[in-house]
This record gives sequence, structure tokens and C-alpha cells, in this order.
Amino acid sequence: MGPLDQTAAAAEGFLARHQRTIIGVAAALLAGVGVAAFAVAPMAPDAAALPQRLIVEGVAAEPVEPQLEALAAHQVDLYASDVTRGGDSVVSVLRRLGADDASAAALRQHPVVQRWFDGRAGRSVQTRLLADGSLQQMVARFPARNAEQAATHFTRVTATRNAAGGFDVREEDAVLQSQVKLGSGTIRSSLFAASDEARIPDAIAIQVAEIFAADIDMHRELRRGDTFSVVFESMTADGEPIGWGQTTGRVLAAEFVNAGRTHHAVWYRGADGRGAYFDLSGQSKKRAFLASPMEFSRVTSGFAMRLHPILKTWRKHNGVDYAAPTGTPVRTVGDGTVDFAGWQNGYGNVVEIKHTNERSTLHAHLSRIDVRKGQRVEQGMRIGAVGSTGWSTGPHLHFEFRVNGQHHDPLKIAKASEALTLPANARTEFAALAQTLQSQLDVAETLIGATGRSE
Repeated sequence: MGPLDQTAAAAEGFLARHQRTIIGVAAALLAGVGVAAFAVAPMAPDAAALPQRLIVEGVAAEPVEPQLEALAAHQVDLYASDVTRGGDSVVSVLRRLGADDASAAALRQHPVVQRWFDGRAGRSVQTRLLADGSLQQMVARFPARNAEQAATHFTRVTATRNAAGGFDVREEDAVLQSQVKLGSGTIRSSLFAASDEARIPDAIAIQVAEIFAADIDMHRELRRGDTFSVVFESMTADGEPIGWGQTTGRVLAAEFVNAGRTHHAVWYRGADGRGAYFDLSGQSKKRAFLASPMEFSRVTSGFAMRLHPILKTWRKHNGVDYAAPTGTPVRTVGDGTVDFAGWQNGYGNVVEIKHTNERSTLHAHLSRIDVRKGQRVEQGMRIGAVGSTGWSTGPHLHFEFRVNGQHHDPLKIAKASEALTLPANARTEFAALAQTLQSQLDVAETLIGATGRSE
């Protein structure tokens, strides 16, 4: 048997003994080479323009077995990440991430780990494992332990294996980082269905609905084929996107094409530190009255004649009914003063608010009342919760709008209510910001809108 045959036989024997390790290492190395090649290749000059020279040099082949032994001895760290699900424990999360390590189960007894792995969903967890499945490190990220920092910070819990084979656990607070993302979608059935298809967070979709509420009735005026584009903040913890509490981020700019008409909104913060949404002409998207007393709900009975669900007679419905689960927050659509807060016959629990210019609103069938008579309230403030008190066949909110004591359609009032405009000294700065954000919206529409995605 010649030298080459001996070398081949040695290599074959080694591969048989270390086949699984060699395949894993080789795949990891090849993946890294592939990425490097992709990044570098476009920067190389044209090979045809380079001078060519033929070089002949003898190369002595190194023994194969020592190289393979060194490769087999190389430690490969495996990284995995997941998001906690309802009812998860640290053990169930680690098992799902591929950790095959009985000693890691002891983490569930650590007080810090017990405090944070409380069965809640949506928290980010990352692990670093060896090839045999043993856990080397776990990093979990949760909402800030200090509630006052929930919008700006997060809590990081790190468990690292020590020399004794146990784990050192460290708990610390860190600052959330903001990334700007683009997204767009096409309406086929609803705004939320389109935003889900585009992988845009529900909280961002809700903001879009709120921003354009005075322009578009999202319950009745959406059309199949309507499109939207949005520039928004995505809050990240150590580069990992999150979505808990108030950390979703803000819509920075949005465009909505409804029934062929285009609506724009740009977030602008003035010199006084207060921010609001404006259209491209500098007119505020915020009006004196919101279009709905709830963030997002379904109109079940409009301002029109209807068959009364209890009396079974046709009569005029002097308000709008919104279907929502009991306990859903109800807000005031405008600034004002609470004129009545209590029980009112068939209306059950009621809150009436007096606004300017002889205008008032009524909120009926509430499960709870969170304000008192004479209290000043500001637009968007919670005043109660949806219920089924009084004459009601199920949980819903009955909402009325009156001008000089006469009932009016709340949806029409919101659209017709007065809007603010930017002061003259802010228009130059706003115009520059609007131009930049409009360019980003154009990118979102051109590159993403055809398929409905976010990046």
C-alpha cells in the first residue's frame, strides 16, 4: 500500500469516528466563508483587466490526520433564540431551544430567574450551547423592573456557567435602542389583516388607525385595494426587537390611499417639546374631537333608524353603538368637564361630558366609571369601561354627540371639527422633516408595497 493509500485510509477511519462533529464544524465554517465571499466579491476589480503571470511551485502535503484531529478538537458554540409563550418556565424554554443539560434545571430555583420567568409571553431568550447540548449561557430580556422606565429601558438577566459547573446569574437594567423601519400593505379585508401580512406590529396599525381617524372611517370606508405605507420606530433590546408594554415605538410618518384619495401624516415635535401629527401642508391631524371613544372597535349600530333590540319597534338611533368586551377602556373624544357621572335608567352607568360651544357627549352602559362630576378631562383620557348595564343585550358602548341639545352623528362631527395649524416660525423646519420622511415613504411603497412587507 503506497503513502497516498495509507493517508486515504487514515482519513477514512477518522471520518468514521468523528463524522457528526466534522459535518457540524464544516457546515459552520462554510457558512462563514459564504457570507464573507458575498460581502467581498462585489468590491473586487474586473479580473480581465488584471495582468496575468504563471507561477509553478511545489507544495508539500501536510499529514491529514493531525489536521482532522485539530478540527475535531475545535469547540463549536451553537446559538439559539426564542420568545416565551404563555405558561413557559425556564426549563420549558431551554428544552425548546435544544438544551440537553440536566444541571441547567437548577436555574428554576434561583430567585432572580423565578421572578422573571412568570409564565408571561413575548419575552426574548437566547442561549449559547456546546455541540453536546450543554448550556453555557442564557440571556433573557424583560420589561424594565422599574415601571417608570418601561418606555426607555429593559431588564437583562444573564446566567453564565462557572468553573464549578453551576451558573452565575446577573440582573441589570439597560437602555432600549430605536431603529427606524419601513412597512406597507394592501387592504384585502381589514387594516389588521393587512398589517399582519406585512409583519407590522398591531400597536403600529392601531396608531395608523388613530392618526387617520378624522379622515377615514376604518369601520365603514375602507376599500379593497386601499394601500398604506408607514415609517415607524422599532424598539430593540441588545439589537433584538421587542413588543411589550409601551415599547412598541411611534409612527414617524404614514401615507394612506383610500378610495383613490391620498392622506399623509408626519410626526413633528415643536420647540415647546410637544409633538403632534401634521399633513404635508402643516395642518394638524389632531382635531377638537376624536372619531371614536375607543382606540379600535366595531360599529354595530349607526346614527340611523333601527329595530330596537329590546322594544322590537323601529325608532331613530340617536347615537353610535360600539361592540367591545366588558372592561375595554372608554375615553373622552375631546377636552371638557364631567357634567354627569352615575346611573341613568335604561342607559345604566353613564358619563356625560360638556365641551365648548354648547357641545356634549354621552357614554352609556359602562361597567365602571372612572371620573366624577365637575372633573376636568382632556382628549383621550380614560373615563370608564365598556359594560352591559341598563337596557342592554350584551357588552357595548352607546355613544351620543349633542350640539345645543340636538343629537348629531358623532362620526360627522369628528371630521368637521376644527384643526390646528403650525406656527409660521416652525414651517421651514417642518418642511425639511416632511421631505425626508416622504422620501422614506416613497421607498416603502416602491420596494415593499407590492408584496406587503416591513424592513
